[in-house]
Amino acid sequence: MVIMLKPKDLKINVRIVYTLFSFAAILGGTLAAIQYANGNWRMTRQGVVRGTGLLSANSHPNGAQIKIDGKLVSATNDTLYLQPGQYSVDLVKEGFSTWHKDLRIQEELVTQTNARLFPLNPSLIPLTYTGVEAVSPSPDGQKLLYYTASASAQIKNGLYILELGDNLLSIAKDARQIASDTSGNFNFRESRIIWSPDSSQVLVISPYKEVVLDLNKNTDVASLPDNIYQQSQLLSQWQEEMYIRERQFLSKFPPALIEIATSSAKNVYFSPDKNKIVYTATAAAVIPDGLVPPLPSINTQPEERNLIPNNIYIYDREEDRNFLIGTESLEATGSGKALLATDLYNRQPLSQQASPSAFVSLQASSSAQTAANFRQYHSPLYTTGFQWFPNSGHLVYSLKDRIQIKEYDNTNDTTVYFGPFLHSFVYPWPDGGRLVILTSFSPDIPPNLYSVELK
Repeated sequence: MVIMLKPKDLKINVRIVYTLFSFAAILGGTLAAIQYANGNWRMTRQGVVRGTGLLSANSHPNGAQIKIDGKLVSATNDTLYLQPGQYSVDLVKEGFSTWHKDLRIQEELVTQTNARLFPLNPSLIPLTYTGVEAVSPSPDGQKLLYYTASASAQIKNGLYILELGDNLLSIAKDARQIASDTSGNFNFRESRIIWSPDSSQVLVISPYKEVVLDLNKNTDVASLPDNIYQQSQLLSQWQEEMYIRERQFLSKFPPALIEIATSSAKNVYFSPDKNKIVYTATAAAVIPDGLVPPLPSINTQPEERNLIPNNIYIYDREEDRNFLIGTESLEATGSGKALLATDLYNRQPLSQQASPSAFVSLQASSSAQTAANFRQYHSPLYTTGFQWFPNSGHLVYSLKDRIQIKEYDNTNDTTVYFGPFLHSFVYPWPDGGRLVILTSFSPDIPPNLYSVELK
């Protein structure tokens, strides 16, 4: 029996077919787009390539040439689809240092360069003009305290605060005097400086008097009471603040790493984002694998989990990676900085009221050593010399005749300044756009602060 379809029925069937076809095309296109975006396959001149990975080649500044295995392929910022494997990647921009890494591209994962390029010929801009002595950075990295004794008028000699702001044109105006040399017989040149943890005050210890200065005003030191009998109590309060803050930061790290940091290491300093620590091993130890859940994509540079005494390492708690970055210099003396929060096994932190003896470890028999202990605690400038760059991805350090910046995984070690400077002081600007150095270009001129421009 033959069934004859009416024209109306044929139109309905054609619509159904078209609808199903359109749905299948949309579904197939969506799945293909997902596979394409994930790098599961890629169209090339040789046909379809399956299992690709992504290289996000980004740089600051952008517009650098991307060379893969020596071949120019694009410019930053761009995303490239590559077959899994090892690649030699260079980012090249005229007037800037070349960035290089051997990167492992993994299937369906994104590998980022996050490259910071530094100028080959940075400019110098003077920040002070009347001579600078005894520069001391604040714990928060936002201020520099210094002493000057060569101003044109005696009343202008004394202690100054330089705010490390973002407006370069106003830097010279931001140097504020907070105490004058004419304040009684106070001797600032022979004084010791101790910063409060919140960077709002300094304790100035001289052979004649001890005073606490408020950094927001110019104070007549002669009018201030002598703090000598309250010094121990004040420093204990400050150390308690430092202990509580350190306990909070350290508690975010894996227990095995906390054990190493508190018992087998010294000179432990947190990165600005508090996700990494730089430390010097004091005993042989092994960092166990798998301390944190694995991330889809991590830094693929070689790491070192077998710790050797006197080697300096960086541990990244987000990616559970540990990198060797250097060795303690032979000139290093003393015990260095020790952590205060060694009691994380206790659920409740200590308090000065209940355990006053727990907050005097930084106080020594001499004011010079006490000041040195607090200074070393706040800044690695006075211990290893490896200082965190503000982006938490680089380190700043100095050699005999140059200043270097390198990435936290010990790659791209770059000279950013070559010339005269006082080896005792190099400091990064809070926004990472410049470094502050102490130097003089003539034996007849006292040292001054200069900025090394990194943009």
